[in-house]
Amino acid sequence: MKTAVRIVAVVLLGSLLVQAQQGPRKKRVAVMDFDYGTVHSDVAALFGTDVDVGKGMADLLVKHLVQDGTYSVVERRALDKILAEQNFSTSDRANPASAAQLGKLLGVDAIILGTITQFGGETHNTNVGGAGGGWGGWGLGHVGHKSTKAIVTVDCRIVDIDTAEILAVADGHGESSRSSTNLLGGGGSWHGFGAGGVDFGSSDFENTIIGEAVKAAMQQLSAGVIADADRLHIRTIQVSGQVAYAQGDTVVLNVGAKAGLKAGDQLSIERVTQEIKDPATGKILRRLSTKIGEVQVTDVDADSAQCKILSGAGFRIGDLAKTTTQ
Repeated sequence: MKTAVRIVAVVLLGSLLVQAQQGPRKKRVAVMDFDYGTVHSDVAALFGTDVDVGKGMADLLVKHLVQDGTYSVVERRALDKILAEQNFSTSDRANPASAAQLGKLLGVDAIILGTITQFGGETHNTNVGGAGGGWGGWGLGHVGHKSTKAIVTVDCRIVDIDTAEILAVADGHGESSRSSTNLLGGGGSWHGFGAGGVDFGSSDFENTIIGEAVKAAMQQLSAGVIADADRLHIRTIQVSGQVAYAQGDTVVLNVGAKAGLKAGDQLSIERVTQEIKDPATGKILRRLSTKIGEVQVTDVDADSAQCKILSGAGFRIGDLAKTTTQ
């Protein structure tokens, strides 16, 4: 008997130790493509055409955050899907209110908005109007006969998705260690770009003069974002909805990402057994219910969630669905 008790105690202790080691979940963030309106003309002059350097910067930040592991970062496909569904425009990249609403649909704790404020040579002038200096009409990386270093400056804001409040800011500044008359030269075998974008994480691009500055700026920015992790809080949301469809092993709820649901969440399905009403006004004061099973979200959009049944049977349209999710 004593041996059996010891075994049970050891198993329970092991389970508690595992839970303690796992700790709370990581804080979830989404990274928006950086706004580069201030340096738009200079980017076009450098590459010879309009290149979405904001996407390249965002991808680099995601790479650094994933490698560090402090945050859980929303994957690009999920972000692009919500952006397309919500017709999220390029002008909304730096809008905290719009980004906060997007963050709710993604089920994240915060959203990161970045801005590129300098992208070019050391004589570059980065005022709000986007006027740049020193390019002289040169394209494809050339800056005339003058040898110059590449300089890149970026900043970002971490935005609370419930209040649109800016929780923290970070910035990054990078300069190339080399000088050149061609900011896209300097080494490697970089052959340009395709589909309107540049892979800033490729070793070929990092070997260019401008790539060297980009890498340094983003490393500094990423370090700042990671250092600010304590300023974010893990969101806890009470979600309540109803069964809108139930057939076979599939249940569809009338609540989705707008309410805070995300794939993987588990909900209790309950059936109302009695309504308690105020005898004077007839207002429903409380609904008594009985749990009939559990479901897990497998796919979610803004206003609905498709679930698989984990336990129970006989679900009906109108049954209550409840959960506390993070």
